[in-house]
Amino acid sequence: MTTFTNARLIDPEALTDEIGWLTIENGVITARGTGTPPTGDHMDCGGKCLAPGIVDLGVKVSEPGERHKESFASAGRAAAAGGVTTMITRPDTLAAIDTPETLEFVTRRASTDAIVNVHHMSALTKGREGQEMVEIGFMKDAGAVAFTDCDHVVGNAKVLVRALTYARSCNALVIGHPQDPTLSQGAAATSGKFATLRGLPAVSPMAERMGIDRDIALVEITGVSYHFDQITTARALPPLERAKANGFDVTAGVSIHHLTLNELDVGDYRTFFKVKPPLRSEDDRLAMVEAVANGLIDVISSMHTPQDEESKRLPFEEAASGAVALETLLPAAMRLVHADQITLPMLWRAMSLNPARRLGLDAGTIEVGAPADLVLFDPDQPFVLDRFALNSKSKNTPFDGARLQGRVLGTWVAGNRVFGE
Repeated sequence: MTTFTNARLIDPEALTDEIGWLTIENGVITARGTGTPPTGDHMDCGGKCLAPGIVDLGVKVSEPGERHKESFASAGRAAAAGGVTTMITRPDTLAAIDTPETLEFVTRRASTDAIVNVHHMSALTKGREGQEMVEIGFMKDAGAVAFTDCDHVVGNAKVLVRALTYARSCNALVIGHPQDPTLSQGAAATSGKFATLRGLPAVSPMAERMGIDRDIALVEITGVSYHFDQITTARALPPLERAKANGFDVTAGVSIHHLTLNELDVGDYRTFFKVKPPLRSEDDRLAMVEAVANGLIDVISSMHTPQDEESKRLPFEEAASGAVALETLLPAAMRLVHADQITLPMLWRAMSLNPARRLGLDAGTIEVGAPADLVLFDPDQPFVLDRFALNSKSKNTPFDGARLQGRVLGTWVAGNRVFGE
């Protein structure tokens, strides 16, 4: 039995932030309080924050097919260093995770190599090609927690309706990428003055609005449980709000990059800032922050997408999209807290409690009886990020050289310390 004392307990369920103590035993939280702690082994947290481990929805681990970019071992170390105790991995691998055999392979590899919890999503259609749905029932039985084709938007509405209907019958969660695929094809920036001056192929924010409108209509037809992986523009918020008001089983997420960066950060074609969807205007960024703070957007994720140096050292238009973010998610999110745009408990509701609830996982809380998946962190400790110090195999972070605040001091998974001394 171990008792964490003198800790700022961040409770995303009760939305409280108070000094107290918490006891773990046999991998489970057994007691907590704000008075005198029980006798036994104590760990003095020095007034630092103790919160549920982050549940990161939408991590790309490049196994199978591109293990040189990221493996389950390296991703697990990066997650632990970033306070992420549960990774929900994407199926956009080579080959796609679209059969029980492939799912069994990554499940086995993750269980032996990763030091944090790992759950896997399945592709929605075979090869993520949008032509034929996967065996949703078999994949769910094999352990898939959700179904998504990631950024390969299913363009054929009839195929998508068939897949959503079948997913509804299996009580399966579908995750969609709200974009009109024809408008967004080949885009490297968001349309506007900046993209025009830089001569970059751009996409209108309306492409996201059109994508979310279509998908909400299909949700209404089928009654499926649906999650939008990334909402990034203010234009997409009104239909999301209407869908929730109409009682549809719809939730939405946003990446940490779209909450903390904007289109001007691309500067002189810096490819580490090339992500998908492209970075948006400052007005859109502020709208996303407000939507998270008021609960309209439910989930914040890293959208961790490792890319090797060769795929980034290209002209901006040709460079691969994506950034690593398992280790930068927490300190980047602290920017919102230090700017008084969101409270720590509300932030942790979006980064831990809500994704766990959406996927039906026993995680994201510090209530008695919950798994002892915890992160201890100093929200104020400053540092300058060195991308070469990251645990990920790939080093493509837009925060290289950035001054950040928020340092993970320790991470526990099922009561076992996996990061920190």
